[in-house]
Amino acid sequence: MKRIIFLTLFSALTLSTVFAQKGFSGLEKVNSFEELEYPYPVSKQKIDSAITIAYMDVGTGEETIVFIHGLGSYAPAWKRTIDGLKDQYRCIAVDLPGYGKSSKDNYEGSMSFFSDAVVKLLDALEIESPVFAGHSMGGQISIVTALKHPDRVSKLILVAPAGIETFSEGEKDWFREAITAKGVMLTPLDAIEANIGQNFYKMPEEAFFMVRDRYAMTGAGNEFLWYCNIIPKSVRGMVNQPVIRDLPKLVQPTLIAL
Repeated sequence: MKRIIFLTLFSALTLSTVFAQKGFSGLEKVNSFEELEYPYPVSKQKIDSAITIAYMDVGTGEETIVFIHGLGSYAPAWKRTIDGLKDQYRCIAVDLPGYGKSSKDNYEGSMSFFSDAVVKLLDALEIESPVFAGHSMGGQISIVTALKHPDRVSKLILVAPAGIETFSEGEKDWFREAITAKGVMLTPLDAIEANIGQNFYKMPEEAFFMVRDRYAMTGAGNEFLWYCNIIPKSVRGMVNQPVIRDLPKLVQPTLIAL
């Protein structure tokens, strides 16, 4: 998480030539997040009076995997993973509240808030105890869910999970204060690509849709402002609810890829 946050703030890479070579010279903005192209059909479920969750539900396997995206991300980030698993598993990739095509408002952004939202979605879909797969912040949310609702998580797949770092109180205060909605809103295109690229050993060309979509979101008016607002709240949520000391309490079989 630390590396991603620093890149968001301070990346000074010059990638305009790379973007032109990869066909990103004609980037376009959208008027609404609803205009973003998702790789699979999107369903929506109202989980309470204030929150509607958007999700992709693909495959019909006996075992269900719920995919939780990371900070600033969205459900399509799991496209290639779902492509490879949908013939054997039911794959559900969610947009967390405030992200993607889910509802947006002044949500608190804590890990428990996101965890409870996902559990409410499982209740609505009548899914008892799926596998949770989480990347970065999504990994931390998955761990929190496994700890708070152990009967609702059968197994854990954690990809570079957040929440297992150790920060000093000074570092925690810095993260809480340095990441702002305005800073997210003004993140330049080259820093967006650098940020997303840190999720890969070498940024694959087929992953550039995430950079394109992140740029496209900037045209979405109030929706984009709410998206920018949830990110610093999510950062504070990660910093305020570390899980490193609670890992021994996990009872679910767990696979961690760092």
